[in-house]
Amino acid sequence: MNQEAASNRGETRNFDQLLEIARQGDRQALGDLLQAYYNYLQILATTQLDRRLQRRLSPADLVQDTLLAAQRDFPDFRGQSEREMLGWLRQILINSLHRAIEVHLKAGKRDLRREVSLDELSQGVDRSAANFGAMLASDGTSPSSPVRARERSVALANELAKLPEHYREVIILRNLQALTFEEIALRMERNVGAVRMLWLRAIDKFKETCVPID
Repeated sequence: MNQEAASNRGETRNFDQLLEIARQGDRQALGDLLQAYYNYLQILATTQLDRRLQRRLSPADLVQDTLLAAQRDFPDFRGQSEREMLGWLRQILINSLHRAIEVHLKAGKRDLRREVSLDELSQGVDRSAANFGAMLASDGTSPSSPVRARERSVALANELAKLPEHYREVIILRNLQALTFEEIALRMERNVGAVRMLWLRAIDKFKETCVPID
């Protein structure tokens, strides 16, 4: 099943309903539940891979590994809220990233300067998740609680995934990875002025696509 179809069907049932049905052993409900976080996880994975690593490690493959592990280990999940689900999935993603990077480093004869610890990955993913929450102000919404902010982050990830790749990339680099325009220019192989204009256009487009959540 493609991601859009799974997302559309998941929208007809809320988190609590899907979680309850999945815990009754319904594999389709479990698939729909986990697939709802695909874009969120992919964006977080992308923030942790520089271009050198992305030549060997695909964010999509990392997310697929994460979702397969989550499906396998779902009986171990004891949470009741979406906040707990997101935290659990982020931890699985961190472990998947760590394993994949270790394999990559071994394949590349292990450059010690590029070793990445589990703690460093955890901190990096947490920073990106926090920066994602900070983007809420860009569309004028003011979630009443951290829980609403987390829900909004998942919705924003889905909207961000719809943008053209170069718009998505500059927003991830600027807003989620907090890079300077000079650093982004080097990463994207553009001049600083072009990057600033690209980012402004990307943010304007992003605001147009986002639907406020009450």
